[in-house]
Amino acid sequence: MNDDETQRGTEPERAAVNRSPRWWRRRWVQVTLTAVVVVLVGLVIGAAYVIHNEEPLVRGRVVAALSQRFNSPVELDKLNISLLQGIEVHGRGLRIRYIAGPTAPDHESNVPMLSVASFTFRTNFTELLHQPMRVEHVSVEGMELHIPPANQRGPLIHHDDPGATPTKVTFLVDRIYCKDVKLFIETSKPGKDPLEFDIQKLILTDVGATQPFAYEADLTNPRPLGQIHATGHFGPWASAEPRDSPLDGDYSFSHADLNTIKGIGGMLSSTGHFSGQLGNITADGTTDTPDFSLDVSNHPVPLHTTFHAYIDGSTGDTTLDPVQAHLLHSDFTARGKVQMIHGQGHDIALDVDMPHARIEDMLELGVKTDPPLMHGALTLKTKLHIPPGHVRVAQKVELAGNFAIHSVGFSNPKVQDRVDSMSMRAQGKPQEAGAAGKDRQAEVQSEMTAHFNLGHGVITVNDLHYTIPGALVLLNGVYSMDGNLFEFKGHVRTDATASQMVSGWKSWLLKGVDPFLKKNGAGLELPISISGTKGDVNFGLALNGTSNETPEQMKADLKAKAAARKGLPQPPKH
Repeated sequence: MNDDETQRGTEPERAAVNRSPRWWRRRWVQVTLTAVVVVLVGLVIGAAYVIHNEEPLVRGRVVAALSQRFNSPVELDKLNISLLQGIEVHGRGLRIRYIAGPTAPDHESNVPMLSVASFTFRTNFTELLHQPMRVEHVSVEGMELHIPPANQRGPLIHHDDPGATPTKVTFLVDRIYCKDVKLFIETSKPGKDPLEFDIQKLILTDVGATQPFAYEADLTNPRPLGQIHATGHFGPWASAEPRDSPLDGDYSFSHADLNTIKGIGGMLSSTGHFSGQLGNITADGTTDTPDFSLDVSNHPVPLHTTFHAYIDGSTGDTTLDPVQAHLLHSDFTARGKVQMIHGQGHDIALDVDMPHARIEDMLELGVKTDPPLMHGALTLKTKLHIPPGHVRVAQKVELAGNFAIHSVGFSNPKVQDRVDSMSMRAQGKPQEAGAAGKDRQAEVQSEMTAHFNLGHGVITVNDLHYTIPGALVLLNGVYSMDGNLFEFKGHVRTDATASQMVSGWKSWLLKGVDPFLKKNGAGLELPISISGTKGDVNFGLALNGTSNETPEQMKADLKAKAAARKGLPQPPKH
């Protein structure tokens, strides 16, 4: 037999080979494939059975855990389980019906305490059946949390008999990521808006245990517009009175644009720490605004503050006690309240104390004239009130208090020369008055005290005592914050007599009238008027009894002058 015949085999052998079945037709292969199909079908049926039976289990455990956690009825509209990627749970329409205060059953909106538009989490069979059930990550969208007014908690749900041991927590979450969260701290006070926080991102960790859980939050503050980042701890949840739930954290407030508040400007940043309870928070922090300004002057100045504050969750009011501030070269302290007024904004009322300040700093901030009219050491006490309303701060700010300025000097050489000349004559040194009145140098410094009021952009000054060597000036007057107009009227009293204030023949001429000009223990008393626009100041005698005009009458005069400058009809004189 040759090799070809050996390879081909005999004819009967080749026929037997051709009659044998293909590999996929062999019986063992068919049996195996059938078994695989049966197993797959069984798995699908088993999965469907598991999903059908586990959905109520998971739903019940979620509802039970939340109901126990908040001691409140819980509703869940929809819950689906998918096995495509482990066990994935999707829920929609979660509501915790803790109902009290504005969310009471008879309230037309019937808002639940907590609502969630949708949530998703993944787990596995081991974690699903574990007690307590543990979930690594939960994603939440569209959460709203309403904290009702104090002492208006709805009836508690008693899960156990009185005196029984509380049920253990059945649900633990390592991490909850929340998107678009709204927090409302409600109030029952008439005319008060609830505290509202719009939180873009909120991350909670270790949620479910009885100890506090950690949080990290990012939110946008509407006014002033800026970004807030906070981290801290919250809880455990106080079911009987949610406002008693503990809270602490550290925050940073960056790129806060003060231009979003009418009338002020600058870019503020702040950091601090807060702690307490939802209904009563204590905060300590600092703020820095390198370019703080009022639009009435538009002179940016650096402002730094350190504050200690109490936030009342029942009213939304904040008590500042104290605020320590540093502006340019001036230090001052403020104490008072910031109250929320329904539909209007904030009402700010503060007591301000400036024991160590500079008048030029205050004028730099509040008056358009540049450079400031005067400089000197300032002490001031005032009540500051900024009522609510959507108008510029300069138009609505109100001040009432008293001040003293020491070592006063004037930035305008023309004004300073006139003060120097007047001082020399008031001291009986007429020979030196001429040189002092034209040398553009400051020979004397002065002192000033007064009571004042600020409203509608105009400062009203009462009982101003202006003292220079040799003279006392008693004035009332008004001063516009834009620096355009001012007017003061009153009396000047000098140590020297009229005849001593001049030399030569004029002195001999006035000796006869000295007795008529001596009043109130002074060598001379004359009615005077000081008025001007911007840097142009006019000194003169107040004739026809105008030295006794009240600040209100002078304010009317200023309005008439302002109208005349603009070519407008003048208001009627009173």
